[in-house]
Amino acid sequence: MDVRSIEEVAPVIEHNGTVPVWWLVNPREMFEITKGGHLELVSEFEVAGGGFVDPHNHPTHEFYYVTAGRGLMTIEGEEREIAQGDLVHIPPMAVHSLRPVSDHAPIHCFCFAVGVAGADAVNYTEH
Repeated sequence: MDVRSIEEVAPVIEHNGTVPVWWLVNPREMFEITKGGHLELVSEFEVAGGGFVDPHNHPTHEFYYVTAGRGLMTIEGEEREIAQGDLVHIPPMAVHSLRPVSDHAPIHCFCFAVGVAGADAVNYTEH
């Protein structure tokens, strides 16, 4: 499972020395695996304490960035705890799900996905 934490990345000072930047994915690092793809979606979501994201898959490289809370991410049967500052890469067609670690506190994420070249449109309300 590819989870990268901002806590494990040293900032690089960019933009003529004016801004610290934490590269969770280096420039062009995922060029080959996303080649021919397109930006499919950008969203923000929250899973309530005691709730879960139903296991599903789709033809995208999906990325969850945790903005608040902690959760248990499952990808293809592998489970790992994720927390604020973590970036999770979910490969195309990998079955994945997410639930908060607590029944009393949510996990909040920012999500973006890169569609796979040639894939059909996805109805996300059913997946």
